[in-house]
Amino acid sequence: MEHKPLPGHIAAALAGAGGATDSAGQPWAGRSLSGDDAKIHNFEDDDGAADAGYRAALAALAAGTGDEAAVVASLATARVFVPILARLAEEGDALAGQEGKEHHSGELHGDKQADMALVTLQAPDGRTALPVFTSAAALAAWHAEARPVAVYAARAALSAVAEGAELLVLDPGSAATFVVRRPAVWALARQHSWTPSYSDPAVAEAVGTAAAGLPALRRVEIQPGGGVASAQAGGGQLPGGGAGPELRMVLYLEDGLDAAAVQSLVAGLNDALARNETFAERVDSIDIKLQRAAP
Repeated sequence: MEHKPLPGHIAAALAGAGGATDSAGQPWAGRSLSGDDAKIHNFEDDDGAADAGYRAALAALAAGTGDEAAVVASLATARVFVPILARLAEEGDALAGQEGKEHHSGELHGDKQADMALVTLQAPDGRTALPVFTSAAALAAWHAEARPVAVYAARAALSAVAEGAELLVLDPGSAATFVVRRPAVWALARQHSWTPSYSDPAVAEAVGTAAAGLPALRRVEIQPGGGVASAQAGGGQLPGGGAGPELRMVLYLEDGLDAAAVQSLVAGLNDALARNETFAERVDSIDIKLQRAAP
């Protein structure tokens, strides 16, 4: 678990809490905070429960009547909680001066002060992931000392992009963990709709174009990858929300190719796809399956 400096909008939300003025610098003194027109923030009446739309989309996915795209779409208007943890720092931190020497803003003391830091995780494949929680209870169960900061999921996605995190992990450690993979994180941050790569016509077209220059490759099929499904706490699997691989490419090869020819063909396909902007932007991760083409 790694602690990161806070993104500006989260730092501002924390810094303004409990102060003498609001976020615009206007004093609270003499102002009425009652009435429907006096909301302090977007989540004033929030009871901390998971968003109803997200819960419904996740239930539909589990029942086989929904899909990953609908779950991600439900996050477009959902509130989530970003966990913030205190990070201890010595008072009077050393300041790097000219000529590489250290200068101090004051005498160092043994006292410590706490900074609030954003938490990131490392996924099994080594990528950085930002954990977020759909309910205050889920966050408290994950880490009792974490402070919940309520934001829209799109803002959490922006934070993930800013931190270099390619994955957004919803409710880690809970009965139903859902991973939003890189292309969906980007789409959510930009408030665009998202289509999984395995059902995206633009991705299919990009793969077809790349394969057209390889005569020994008779055809290519794209399917959901082996990592699309996610394991759940109860031992079952959810048909979506996995960390990847996201896209499976089944390559049907002409008969008679030796190992060197197959390696050369796959390398040529990978090179062509790496230069395709649509494929690079819309595909998170792949696995490849080789098949002999029917005569």
